[in-house]
Amino acid sequence: MTPTFLLLFLICYFSILMTIAYATARGKADNTTFFLANRNSKWYMVAFGMIGTTLSGVTFISVPGAVGLSQFSYFQFILGNAVGFMIIAYVLLPLYYRMNLTSIYTYLESRFGKRSYQTGAFLFLVSRTIGSAFRLYLVVIILQRYIFDEWHIPFFVTVALCLLLIWMYTSKGGLKTIIVTDMLQTFFLVLAVVLSIYFIARSLNLSAIDAFETIKHSSYSKIFFWDHFTDNNKHFLKHFIGGIFVTVAMTGLDQDLMQKNLSMKTIGEAQKNMLTFTGVFLMVNLFFLAVGALLYLYAAQVGIQLASLLTPDYLYPEIALRHLAVLPGIIFMLGLTAATFATTDSALTALTTSFCVDFLHFNKKTDPNEPTLIKTRNWVHLGFSVLILVVVVAFRMLNNDSVVNAIFTAASYTYGPMLGLFAFGILTRRKANDHFVPFICIIAPFLCYLINKAILIPYTHYVVGFELIVYNGALTMLALFCTSINKQKG
Repeated sequence: MTPTFLLLFLICYFSILMTIAYATARGKADNTTFFLANRNSKWYMVAFGMIGTTLSGVTFISVPGAVGLSQFSYFQFILGNAVGFMIIAYVLLPLYYRMNLTSIYTYLESRFGKRSYQTGAFLFLVSRTIGSAFRLYLVVIILQRYIFDEWHIPFFVTVALCLLLIWMYTSKGGLKTIIVTDMLQTFFLVLAVVLSIYFIARSLNLSAIDAFETIKHSSYSKIFFWDHFTDNNKHFLKHFIGGIFVTVAMTGLDQDLMQKNLSMKTIGEAQKNMLTFTGVFLMVNLFFLAVGALLYLYAAQVGIQLASLLTPDYLYPEIALRHLAVLPGIIFMLGLTAATFATTDSALTALTTSFCVDFLHFNKKTDPNEPTLIKTRNWVHLGFSVLILVVVVAFRMLNNDSVVNAIFTAASYTYGPMLGLFAFGILTRRKANDHFVPFICIIAPFLCYLINKAILIPYTHYVVGFELIVYNGALTMLALFCTSINKQKG
């Protein structure tokens, strides 16, 4: 797999996406099309396409890489995700459809007030920008290592090129284009995972059935961990409960993924979408874990020194691009590219929608499709592309994995207050003090961080895992309750 061959593959891939963008953006490509695809999306297309959006390039390379240390414990988290998707389908989606929302954060304005509304929207913008930049960063360093370093192309140019191509095929059609391209990219992603299992198994002289039997009886296939709740961050309850609330917050309260659900005609279609998506999501993640087990079995057989890879994230690309034949390498690049750009293009569209609706108030204009507003939306879309570029390059300049991971972890803290805000609004009848909400949403995650660093780590054996978001949201709810008034009396 030469760098030139891989580059030609990427050019062909983006040519297909540009063709789809041209076809979907022809004719009427106004703000209604960009934000909600004219509320005419097919549920089965959205359900399948959401897999690609949810499973980023980070998932594509990191989940298999993590099997070496964590075995299949990640699937406990995925089971929690499935419960979270049910909550979204039968609690949040009916609320969003009943209020006929374009931006889901408009709910906070009607429930608490303008400051709460803009606080929720701002938390999303920060979280999604940092999260999307980090996901893109981790994948671009793979592209840089295996393709662009050959011609001494600077990292900045590689990132700029990727974002330019994404901007080009999303700038006109927006969500209408994204739904079609995500469906195609999800197909490529699933195909890549299934064929990776086949090719690696064949390299180990195993049939498909033998491969799954080998995985089942290997040391990597343990799923459930019940021992030592306090100091074991792989404990079932930590993963499962964390998975539920992470999904509710990072999917159900995320404009990116909810925007696709709101593009359907009826709540019934949106719920059917979530149920179908959940089933496929469980299956695909199990396949990712199977790929991870096979990668480690292959590495042991051919004598790959894992310590030389610097990080487990390099195991999948190293084997696919430097040890297997050309076709498996192409399949890997197809899946990695699809996973990466299905996530980034969707995030760019959602960030643009949120800013235009939540801060520029397009939804309150007499005609949201007037030419000046369409021009403004195009500038906002370009602006977020540049912002993500800056953040990705900043990650590279830090050149310190511990710092970068700390920044990404900090971004996950922002979903805790959002979870607390929505939970307080849905589960209580009290009226939050709108003036205090921005301060509470800053103080709550800061307190969580201090409690973990200053008390739990030095003085206890308790290790915080995925359930961190639960504590963060609970602190936010408690503060909201203490500063609120009884709605019936007020």
